[in-house]
Amino acid sequence: MGKATGFREYNRENPKKRPVEERVKDYKEIYYKLPEDKLSLQAARCMNCGTPFCNWGCPLGNLIPDWNEMIYKGEWNKAFERLSITNTFPEFTGRICPALCEGACTLGINRDAMSNREIELSIIEKAFKEGFVKPNLPRVRTGKNIAIVGSGPSGLAAAAELNSVGHTVTVFERADEIGGLLRYGIPDFKLEKYVVERRVNIMKEEGIIFKTNTNVGVDYPSEELLKNFDVVVLTGGSTIPRDLKVEGRELKGTHFAMDFLRQQNRRVAGKEILEEEITAEGKVVVVIGGGDTGSDCIGTSIRQGAKAVYQYEVMPKPPEERDDSMPWPTFPRTLKVTTSHEEGCTREWCVNTQNSQERMEC
Repeated sequence: MGKATGFREYNRENPKKRPVEERVKDYKEIYYKLPEDKLSLQAARCMNCGTPFCNWGCPLGNLIPDWNEMIYKGEWNKAFERLSITNTFPEFTGRICPALCEGACTLGINRDAMSNREIELSIIEKAFKEGFVKPNLPRVRTGKNIAIVGSGPSGLAAAAELNSVGHTVTVFERADEIGGLLRYGIPDFKLEKYVVERRVNIMKEEGIIFKTNTNVGVDYPSEELLKNFDVVVLTGGSTIPRDLKVEGRELKGTHFAMDFLRQQNRRVAGKEILEEEITAEGKVVVVIGGGDTGSDCIGTSIRQGAKAVYQYEVMPKPPEERDDSMPWPTFPRTLKVTTSHEEGCTREWCVNTQNSQERMEC
C-alpha cells in the first residue's frame, strides 16, 4: 500500500462545485477537478484492506486499492491500465455512478469513505489528456459479424468487448446520435456530450460500425438482421415509462420524465424539436418520484426558468446517517442531496399520488 497511516493523517476532500447562481445559467458540468497533489493525498487514505470490500461493492469489480496506490505514487499510466481491466468507460461511471464502492469502503465504518469515484474520473481524464487512451484494435478478425441493437451504455460496452476479440461489430441506433441514455437522457450538467463523442470516435477508429436513424424491426427488418449477422445482441434498454393511472393524468402539462429530458438535451445540442415543446419556463413544476431521474428533472426545470419546483416521494425521508437498518458493507440508504436539490427545490416525503395528493402515514 502507498501510505500505511494515510487514512489517519488525511481527511476526505470533495471537489468544489461551481456556485449555484452561476451554474443554473448554463448546462456545463458542475464539479471542478481536484489538483493532482490533493488527489495523491486522497489516494493515500486507502487502507488496502486484506479483504477490500470496495471491490465487492463495485458492480464492475474494479481493482480499487491497486489504482489508489498507483495514484499515490504518481503512476498514472499504470493506474489507467489497471482501471481499464474492469471498466470499459470510466469517464461515464466516474461522472454518474452512485459510488457503491464508497458505501462498502472499510473506512466508512467510523470515518469518511474513500473518494474512489473522484479518483477514477481523474485517472481517465488524465489518460485522455496524456494520450494514454488509444484505439484497441484486434490483431486478427474472426470473420464473425455481430449486430448490437441499441447504443446506450450496455450496447457500447458490448460492442467494445466483442470488437476487441476480433469480431466485426455493427451497432444500430434508432435515434440520430449514438449514446442512448448517455446522449438523450442524462442532462449535460452531469455529462457533457463531448465525453460521449470522444469515446465513440475512438470506437470508430477501432473498426466498430455505427448506424443511426435505424429502428430495427421497422427500418431494418428483423429477418434481414438474422440473415446478415451471426449473432444479435439486444441492448435496447428500458424505453417504456411506467405510467401513473390517476384522474387527470391526461391533462395538458403532464409529461414523462424522459420526454422532458430528451427535448432539453436536443436543445443544448442545437437540434430541432419536431414534436410539441415541453418547457418549465415560468411554471410551477411538480416532479413525482424521488430518484436520480427526478433530480435531473429538477435541475433542468430550474435552468429553464421554472417559477417553483416541488418533488414528491412516496417513501419516508431517509436518515442522514447510516443506522442499524443499513449495516456496513451494504450501501447506506441515507438522505441524498443532489446538486439539483441544492439549486432550489421543495422536497416532500410520504406523498402518494392518487386522485388527489394525500399524505401517507409514516
